[in-house]
Amino acid sequence: MSNKWFTGNAARGVMVVATILLMQGCGFIKSKFGGGKGKGEDVGVVNGEVTANGRKGWKQTTPYGMVLVPSGSFMMGQADEDLAATQTNMNRRVTISSFYMDDTEITNHEYRQFVNALLTDSVSVLGEEEIMTKFYPDTTVWKNDFTYHNGDPMLEYYFSHPAFDTYPVVGVSWQAAQYFCTWRTNLYNDYRTKEGQFVSPRYRLPSEAEWEWAARGGHNSAKYPWGGPYVANGKGCYLANFKPQRGNFDADGYPYTAPANAYNPNDYGLYNMAGNVAEWTRDAYAENASAIVWDMNPDNQNADEPRKVVRGGSWKDIAYYLETGTRYYELENNKRSYIGFRCVMDNLQGRTASRGARR
Repeated sequence: MSNKWFTGNAARGVMVVATILLMQGCGFIKSKFGGGKGKGEDVGVVNGEVTANGRKGWKQTTPYGMVLVPSGSFMMGQADEDLAATQTNMNRRVTISSFYMDDTEITNHEYRQFVNALLTDSVSVLGEEEIMTKFYPDTTVWKNDFTYHNGDPMLEYYFSHPAFDTYPVVGVSWQAAQYFCTWRTNLYNDYRTKEGQFVSPRYRLPSEAEWEWAARGGHNSAKYPWGGPYVANGKGCYLANFKPQRGNFDADGYPYTAPANAYNPNDYGLYNMAGNVAEWTRDAYAENASAIVWDMNPDNQNADEPRKVVRGGSWKDIAYYLETGTRYYELENNKRSYIGFRCVMDNLQGRTASRGARR
């Protein structure tokens, strides 16, 4: 047997072993729990031995009205010049786990289901006054937010009239948005329980980092959700609902808010991540947030801080506030004519879901 033959075969053997180890490390080879027939399947204990494999019947499906946002790593922070010199969103690399997000802001008609349910089922517990004060949208914001402004038509019709059913709800505090998420979770899991299904992860407000990751739509360091550096396309058509030029609110097609699915979605399938209405996140506001939160799923929850982060800009804001890296805040109990929200849900099945795995 020649040394040349032995050396060549030994090298090939090493390559095979290395390939197997690599495949195991990447998850290509099934382990004890990777499928196939287990001794006891999901029984638990057989013949005095623990044989439990994964329980059958759990599969997380995309909730109605949501899209899957993949996991990933990106440079969070200001994507362009910090015109206001706030220095409150310095760049740093963070990693975000996969989650589901409402493809539009919560609409008037969706939120109406919530307040109607409270008025039907919870009056004896909360009281009608508390429901109307805390959770019913404050329609007076259309007059109170702006001095010398004729907001009467919006005050009277915006939440109540079917003409605005698919427009984003406004006049809702951060606290009310949180309560909506709890109600929506209970509604969904009550149904799943009655059907004999496993409970679903809860609905909640997105963290600030999740919101920014989703808004960028896979375009790292993108200034706007559509990926480009300009607020209009080559034909001069505006790409979001905001305050263009010097106060020409109508130039983008809508003087106030627009339907929640107006304009084109970003590459994750999310509408109006810039403009229309700004959106509550669950984070407490801190000027030095980039320095104090962790770089894996950053999340700054602080019940003692009444300032909550608001993102995305609105119909009454200039383009600076539409940028994916611009952050500001509002007090948690304040209600505004330009702030709404959308929900997210953790993706437990496939924490490293690929970008292409969508509805």
